[in-house]
Amino acid sequence: MSERTSKPTIGALPDTTVESPSVPVALTWLVWSLFAASIAALVARVRFGGAWEVPGLVVVDGLTVLLWVVVTFFSGIVHSYSRRYMAGSARETSFFATVFGFTVVVMGLVAADHVALFWLLWLAMGLLMAKLIGLADGWTQAQVAASVARKYFLASSALLGVALTALWWATGATTVSGFAAAADGLGGAVWLLGVAALVLAAMIQSALVPFHGWLLSSMTAPTPASALMHAGFVNAGGILLARFAPVVTVDATLMLAIVVVGATSALLGKLLKTVQTDVKSELGCSTVGQMGFMLMQAGLGFFGAAITHLVLHGFYKAYHFLSAGGEVERTGPGESDAHETTLAGVVVTVATGLAGGALFAVLTGKGTSLDSGLLLVLFVVLTTLHAARNAVAHTSLPATARYGAVPLVFIPAIAVYAFVYEGISALLSGLPVVSAPTELTALHGVLALVFLAVYVAMEAGVHERSQRLYVALLNASQPASSTVLTTTEDYNEY
Repeated sequence: MSERTSKPTIGALPDTTVESPSVPVALTWLVWSLFAASIAALVARVRFGGAWEVPGLVVVDGLTVLLWVVVTFFSGIVHSYSRRYMAGSARETSFFATVFGFTVVVMGLVAADHVALFWLLWLAMGLLMAKLIGLADGWTQAQVAASVARKYFLASSALLGVALTALWWATGATTVSGFAAAADGLGGAVWLLGVAALVLAAMIQSALVPFHGWLLSSMTAPTPASALMHAGFVNAGGILLARFAPVVTVDATLMLAIVVVGATSALLGKLLKTVQTDVKSELGCSTVGQMGFMLMQAGLGFFGAAITHLVLHGFYKAYHFLSAGGEVERTGPGESDAHETTLAGVVVTVATGLAGGALFAVLTGKGTSLDSGLLLVLFVVLTTLHAARNAVAHTSLPATARYGAVPLVFIPAIAVYAFVYEGISALLSGLPVVSAPTELTALHGVLALVFLAVYVAMEAGVHERSQRLYVALLNASQPASSTVLTTTEDYNEY
């Protein structure tokens, strides 16, 4: 036995201080320098206000500096984490160069005002993410996954091109700010074509149902790239809608349709998550659902809330992806996710949700009048309560103690959500549309009741009683077959 020479697949973590290539080191320092510069720009924006621009080309406003800070922070974390994760890999330099290039492209995208520049950066962002998904050039499954993602991203770019062309035709403007200025006069078939293409482009980039296939097929990406994807890249759809908010809010029927699409993705993402057997796929389906919540907030007219959701979800998802290995270690093969619904648990959950909703309404002023703010409060409560329950579920507390722990986590969490929302809304105050609450209609009421009923049924585990539904969900969440490894030994190669 002592003469065995087979190379172990698991060993000591590599020492990143020994023979570390210069490119990863330099780019890591550079991206953190960009983060510091972004913080300075944010402080200057808060202190002096106004927007800095190169007329007709770029505009640096509140949304720009906010996203610069968020993007460079996440990128800095990914760069630093990857110094050890990618150490010793033949693709280390390529990985760092691509991640840094992606960061710079996104920073340019959120500042771009000219439609041609905006479109080119949108296209480049998708192609760079596809490259990260297929980073392992000798891995067939990774290359197929990259090809799948690239097709989706090219379709998104094509739809955005159609949208920008239609809006140029309708307004004569060649800048995003020009579209916003001419929004009051928009309408008709050309506008409808443009805005429909715009929403579809956002849906594809954010992996909303039925365009979630690329996200669930992208698990071949290195874990830090997955963190960047789920914490940053998928947010592009929400950012696109926020940038073009004056164009989207022209018609109330369109806004309601956006809410319906978001609600569908939120529910299906939650359902798809229940049938996943690995951590990264669970997180992927969770992203689909959370992007649905984001779209609902945009459809209700609260674009500041949608951006807030993207930022907070980014922190949440980046942490969970980068700690995915620890999740595997904590989960035993005999553990069960069986629902244990008791009357006391229901009472505590409902009371906690009502208290949290009231607190959010008091802190933000939303939900205090008869408009879509009521639905905003409902959706914020549901998504925050879900996150709080998940956090408590990962503790070693007994089941009875968890009911008491949920309010202790949820109330501070929703207060933080409210304060962040208020801060972001103030920062975005210079944008043409930050908050445009839509008038509540009977259809909004029906949608809210149906959504709440289905959501509560899923929380109670009603869906688990149907084998047919289980099979349907399993089929709907399958990645492209050519992206799946079928031989265990292949995992050791890449």
